[in-house]
Amino acid sequence: MSDIAKPVEIVKPKIEQPKLWKVVLINDDYTPREFVVQVLKAVFRTTDDEAYRIMMTAHQKGACVVAVFTKDVAETKATEGTDMGRQAGHPLTFSTEPED
Repeated sequence: MSDIAKPVEIVKPKIEQPKLWKVVLINDDYTPREFVVQVLKAVFRTTDDEAYRIMMTAHQKGACVVAVFTKDVAETKATEGTDMGRQAGHPLTFSTEPED
């Protein structure tokens, strides 16, 4: 018999990445564009240009993905954005949906 030890195989546990969720801006015909840009900058930390592009895409297509987060963060940000609209008297709405 040999005194040489066999190499130990290191087994790394598989860590499953959390599923991601999209935050979607839903277009409406009543919330002022400037207000939508303001909310996008405040809640999602977008630049002026990013906020304008997101707002215009939602305006033209009916909806636009704003960002992708874990479920809890996505739901929190969608609620925060929607609440900002409601507090200002606008029907601004953000929703969440699972990323494909």
